[in-house]
Amino acid sequence: MAHVMIPSGIALILDMDGVIVDSNPVHREAWLQFNRLYGLETTEEMQHRMYGKRNDEIVRDFFGPRLMEVEVHRRGAAKEALYREMIAPRLEDLLVPGVREFLREAATAPVGLATNAEPANVDFLLDRAGLRPFFRAVVDGHQVRQPKPSPEIYLRVASLLGTDPHNCIVFEDSFSGIAAAQAAGARVVALRTTHLEFSGVDLAVDDFRSPELRTWLEGQRVRL
Repeated sequence: MAHVMIPSGIALILDMDGVIVDSNPVHREAWLQFNRLYGLETTEEMQHRMYGKRNDEIVRDFFGPRLMEVEVHRRGAAKEALYREMIAPRLEDLLVPGVREFLREAATAPVGLATNAEPANVDFLLDRAGLRPFFRAVVDGHQVRQPKPSPEIYLRVASLLGTDPHNCIVFEDSFSGIAAAQAAGARVVALRTTHLEFSGVDLAVDDFRSPELRTWLEGQRVRL
């Protein structure tokens, strides 16, 4: 894509799963395989419930709220280890089209990462795909008290970037993530990787190659 001119005073914040990497199909398969170890069949409704949620929430949803904290952590970590094993040979192919080029072209702007994902998954993606240098701030789901749809994570990343949330543009794919960004007061670009229809977002695109994205970004202005 052509060089992206991000207006001065505007920051970009990206979610990870479904925005940087189209990982939800792999997460679905990992949950399917992992849950079967416990005799649990993963329904389509369960799969949809996990989108955009933090791992401890998903484990308690699938296995019950009475599970002890240490067991919640153990099962979540085991499932994510399985996920990383499954996605490793396919990672480059599963990066959302145009994301690497977009980050390279937008490098003059402050860019942050805000994800409910596990720290090990964040490190795996950023280091394996060589994307860490593009991000000035990285906050995962375990660095905040309340995960998305709480706005806490977006408020924290905006603070780390030194930008008012109203002047942050958030890239999201999940409904809970969009709700979090909107609650923080940010502008929202939705990617149609997980869902096709969105409500109340500022722009919806298929991926980072969509020509309307560049035009829209360059038309944004700082809000006082």
